[in-house]
Amino acid sequence: MTIEYLQLGPADLATERRQLADAGRAVETLDAEFDTLIEADATGTTDWRTAAEDLLDEAATLPQRSGYEYNEPNDLDAIRAARPVDAPSLDDAGGLDSEDVAGSTAADLNGRIAGAWAGRCAGCLLGKPVELWDGETIEGFLRETDRYPLEGYLSSDVPSAVAERYPMNATTGFVDETDGMPRDDDVDFTIAALDTVERCGREFTTSDVSDTWIEGFPVGRLYTAERVAYRNVCNGYEPPATATARNPYREFIGAGIRADLYGWITPGQPTLAATLAWRDARLSHVRNGIYGAMWVAAMLAAAPVVASRERLLLAGLVQIPAASRLAEAIEDVLDQYERGLTYDEAVAVVGDRWDESTLYGKFHAISNARIVAISLLWGEGFGDAICRAVEAGFDTDCNGATVGSIVGLRRGREALDERWTAPLSGRVETALSGYATPRISTLADRTVALARDESC
Repeated sequence: MTIEYLQLGPADLATERRQLADAGRAVETLDAEFDTLIEADATGTTDWRTAAEDLLDEAATLPQRSGYEYNEPNDLDAIRAARPVDAPSLDDAGGLDSEDVAGSTAADLNGRIAGAWAGRCAGCLLGKPVELWDGETIEGFLRETDRYPLEGYLSSDVPSAVAERYPMNATTGFVDETDGMPRDDDVDFTIAALDTVERCGREFTTSDVSDTWIEGFPVGRLYTAERVAYRNVCNGYEPPATATARNPYREFIGAGIRADLYGWITPGQPTLAATLAWRDARLSHVRNGIYGAMWVAAMLAAAPVVASRERLLLAGLVQIPAASRLAEAIEDVLDQYERGLTYDEAVAVVGDRWDESTLYGKFHAISNARIVAISLLWGEGFGDAICRAVEAGFDTDCNGATVGSIVGLRRGREALDERWTAPLSGRVETALSGYATPRISTLADRTVALARDESC
């Protein structure tokens, strides 16, 4: 039996070629080798896999193109040195002035973290049924079922003629078919981070994270970069080589979906939140894959203490290299918002720059960070924000979860409408071993304990 991602295929090589090109590597020198293997009829044979592995190993040695315009280090000290030189103090909520503070970081910590957990689950559930659909397909489905624009959870109760035109049998998470939050890696990894910090404290290492994965996850429940890193750990690699060895997905969104807990437990301390996220992310990701996690964690740490949505994005932005592709993308979204572009216009820019029909375009850290930023800026209230995150396409469940987490943390549990929280039934399923079906309130209480105990 061949498990997806455990063995290489043509899609991996196509992803790797695009990854190398965007990272400024001289991949054109290997175009012929990539073409031959991507188009080969012998895919899946031992000889093909050996040739593909050899090609990935050779590609890893390619030099940087002369004149590459970005500065994207992986080392934490180098990342910190590459942050914006004109940014205010990086030891508070993104260097914000006192007039930008929305409230005490200690105020209603329980309610905020409960809101973050519920918001993350609700946003994930909203996007789960359509996570493999592109934005055009989502819009078509919503229009044909009189649900456009999106305003609530999706149901599979649609006319048979509509169901036949859409890939509904290839997905799960329709609200009429669930009882509680169904298993999803967006929630699995948040629980895994909770376990890691409870076990090892805030001084946890990247190897501690890998221990949690190996001891807790079946490999079939991991995807893209995480599954490759898992395989690399089993093959004896140590971080950060776990992120780079034959890993075409090293700048995908995965590390970003693992970052929430680190922001939740460090309110008002985005630098610390970004540091914790970096330690986790480097197990499986590099460059913008790491920055996406640091950006999310820092925004969540700043969320209780900043007043405006623009300042929230900036609080995350100052934690990543100023001359990175991710920083450029977020700054572009902020500029679009300031210039008065509509939500649809901003989403169209993402579609023009990223091909959602490819793994690389649909699941990259940058394309999805743009969607998160757009949803936070243009969304009005919790429900509208997560709906915009899902309606845009790309990685719908991940983006819905991240936006739900951020807005849920800012507003608190009591501000979340029951139409979003009731279908969760207060519990989640998880693939992480040692759990049955944990209560969301229990997970929130454990998180609050970590946030209050800085010695953990």
